[in-house]
Order: sequence, then structure tokens, then C-alpha cells
Amino acid sequence: MRLMQNTRPDTRETYRERLAPGLWLLVTIALAGPMVSLVLTPLDPSLALVVGGAVSLALVTLSVALSPRIRVADGVLHAGRAHVDARWLGDAEHFSGEDARARRTHAIDKDGWNLLRGGIDGVVVVPITDPDDPVKSWTISSRTPDRLAAAIRTACAESR
Repeated sequence: MRLMQNTRPDTRETYRERLAPGLWLLVTIALAGPMVSLVLTPLDPSLALVVGGAVSLALVTLSVALSPRIRVADGVLHAGRAHVDARWLGDAEHFSGEDARARRTHAIDKDGWNLLRGGIDGVVVVPITDPDDPVKSWTISSRTPDRLAAAIRTACAESR
């Protein structure tokens, strides 16, 4: 009997989140469809209804599909298009409520990299320990900042 060797790398994903727009923003985006329908109604009411529905569906689908993702996998933090190895991450802190608002506004790190989304209350701030990196911290919006910070801490502990 011949055993097959596993050729796929170990891809343990410990955290995953999509920073999709909130419900009210999706409703607002979807309202573009009825506006398109109103413009096309004088030409053909049936066509206007179909095109308006297609516009709403397309815009909502695109806004969700193109929203940034946050992942912690294989000792790497991915936030949108950016990523950093966990060995260069300091102790992640999570904030919510008034503390999170302060971290998104006046208390934000001026030398930091930010992935912030409106409508998402929580924030995780992660110091960057790489001395050659001009970015001193990452500030990331998250709906579950405590879970994201815990996943980052776990990845850091495993990388050392």
C-alpha cells in the first residue's frame, strides 16, 4: 500500500472577518436601483424594473465582495491587501466604545497604518516591532476586537 504525501502547506486560519458594510449602508446602496428605475420608466416600465433590480443587486454584491478581509493564518496577520509576519507584532490591544472612538480619531498613531471602516465600533491596535519598518503600529477596525487581539497574541506566541 502506498501512502500519499500531503503536498499542501498547513494553512491554519485562526481568525477571519470581512469588514462588510452595515445593514443601513447596504440599504442606502440598494436605493440606487429604484433611482435608475425612475430614470428609465419613461422608456419602458418593464425594462426599468429589471434594470433597477439588477443595479441594486450588483451594487450590494460588489460592496460586500470588495470589502476588506482580516485574517490571521500561518503566523501572518492579513488586513486588506497588507500583511505582516507575527514575529514583528507586539502585544495587540483591543478597544470598544469611547476608547475605540479615541483610537480612530485624536489618539490615532500618526506613524501607523490604518484599516478603518465606518459603522464598525471595535478597534485593535498592534505595535510593529521591526526596527526597519517605518510603520510603528497597525490600527484595524473589527466587529470582534477581543477575538482578533487574542488570535494575534496566539500567532505571536507560536512564532517565537
